[in-house]
Amino acid sequence: MIPLISYRDNTCDPRKCTIKRLERYGLVRIVPTFRQVPKGTLLLDPTAGVVISPADRIWIRSITALDCSWEVLEREELSQFRGRRALPFLVAANPVNFGKPFVLSSVEALAAALIILGERNQAELILSKVPFGIRFLEVNAEPLAEYAAAVDSAGVLAVQAEYL
Repeated sequence: MIPLISYRDNTCDPRKCTIKRLERYGLVRIVPTFRQVPKGTLLLDPTAGVVISPADRIWIRSITALDCSWEVLEREELSQFRGRRALPFLVAANPVNFGKPFVLSSVEALAAALIILGERNQAELILSKVPFGIRFLEVNAEPLAEYAAAVDSAGVLAVQAEYL
């Protein structure tokens, strides 16, 4: 299993927060300051210039989700992380953003990354902790399978182009 981490700035309702739910189950470690995010992590960053791919699996020691507002991201220096990766096209299944492309909850983002990296069982485990988890897998079954079968980022981007 890949260790899961989340930088969380407490801007969302903790009763609805998928990261807080994962923390209660012991499936993610929350770090309260950006300095506590490990440097060698794969940082899920929607502004990254490189898309995640199965080729990333060989170097990652953990995956970090950014569970914070965009204003925080604009203030932080994300370029210090060499392992910044964006997710390819996927559709949200969470109740707030259902059907919207690229607007995933943190648990959906972590699960997508895990599946692309070949850790489907871990992805299913974390998705089982939210009511919409199975729906996320159903909605994105085909692209997730194709992304996970790609060799590298170029392959993931080629698959993504079929969906855009």
